[in-house]
Amino acid sequence: MQNGLLLLSSYFFYGWWSWQFMGLLMLSTLIDYLYGFGVASSNKKQSKLFLILSIINNLGILAVFKYYNFFITQFTDAMALLGIHMHPSLIEVALPVGISFYTFHGMSYVIDIYKGKQKPVRNFIDYAVFVSFFPLLVAGPIERASHLLPQIQRNRTFNLEQSVSGIRQIIWGMFKKVVVADTLASTVNLMFDQHTAYNGVSLLVGAVLFSFQIYGDFSGYSDIALGTAKLFGIELLSNFKFPYFSRDIAEFWRRWHISLSSWFRDYVYIPLGGSQLGKSIAVRNTLLIFLISGFWHGASWNFIVWGAIHAVGFLPLLLRNKNRLNTQEVVANNRILPNGMEWWQMIKTFSFVTFAWIFFRAETLPLALNYIMHIIQDIAQNPAQLLHTPSGLKSVLLVIPMVLGDWIFRRDDRNYPINKWIGLLLALVSLLYLLAAFGKKADFIYFQF
Repeated sequence: MQNGLLLLSSYFFYGWWSWQFMGLLMLSTLIDYLYGFGVASSNKKQSKLFLILSIINNLGILAVFKYYNFFITQFTDAMALLGIHMHPSLIEVALPVGISFYTFHGMSYVIDIYKGKQKPVRNFIDYAVFVSFFPLLVAGPIERASHLLPQIQRNRTFNLEQSVSGIRQIIWGMFKKVVVADTLASTVNLMFDQHTAYNGVSLLVGAVLFSFQIYGDFSGYSDIALGTAKLFGIELLSNFKFPYFSRDIAEFWRRWHISLSSWFRDYVYIPLGGSQLGKSIAVRNTLLIFLISGFWHGASWNFIVWGAIHAVGFLPLLLRNKNRLNTQEVVANNRILPNGMEWWQMIKTFSFVTFAWIFFRAETLPLALNYIMHIIQDIAQNPAQLLHTPSGLKSVLLVIPMVLGDWIFRRDDRNYPINKWIGLLLALVSLLYLLAAFGKKADFIYFQF
């Protein structure tokens, strides 16, 4: 009965956005549910056949709705260079929300059955809740069947301590999203949409603001999702562990969108040989993973370049065997503040990530390049602007409470020590911002993926 209610609630939640795509979600769920039994077959050939069919079906859904227009446009442009002009039909429909997330849920379930890590679920409602549980349906985290399904299959009782922890996490997530990210969005949108109207230093500030906007937006959503799940007695995987306190790019990717990076590691990187077959294979696999990660985010060259930039930052660490230097303790674990070296490492890593975010935020690759060139050329031609207050600097003040809060919480991403007065204040501030912005749309950034 609990799972039946959760499934109806999840379908209502998704259908409220667009009931037309409910059929696609249900079809994707049913296909992998049935393929799971085929993959569990003792006949190895039959098992592998159903695994391949599942992967083809899931990637096929993504290819049609997310990548068809990109590939057909690139092919048409290539033919035009050869003098062959084509006029293909494009798919003129909105990208189904959460399609990249629930297809990855289904694939991981079937692959885990093939590897013997998971048994097929006979109760269809249990499996359907795993795929479509509403807190994670549209923007993750990308759950593993071995972690979430056992929680779905057991009877759950109300736990006051867990629920209070969930409410704290929801409040903190709402603050990061509503107060910080949505407020920064207006400034960031102006700078990226009209970058020629601002000087170079202001555009640098705009890039920094977007770094905090996307963090507040996406990690805020994850906090809300994890907190909401706790109210139902379910613990989801952590998706963020304070990534802007990372000391190198490798550590950043162990702390940013953890469920996606670990998914690619377990289901693509390791099956390709990981780093066990020599440096050249490890370099190839790493480059491939980052390019695929960029393409997963969007069918556009700017996302692919974004992934390639991170690969360029990660590969030197891999080649020097320094990609796992910071795997255990958080920065300044037993101290109030970082030391000089840690400050430099965090600033350097954040600057690199911020540069890459320009390609992520710009709508196209040429716009990203224009944004960067305008910064360089404008500062070179008018260096005196470095002495004046740039546009958007006041917005940085909004970031301070979020960064301070993360610094205080950094040792435990699942336990936010917010007392009732701080929680009430954060909730009140978030409510005031919601009322002030009534009628304005501020969708979560990762809804588009």
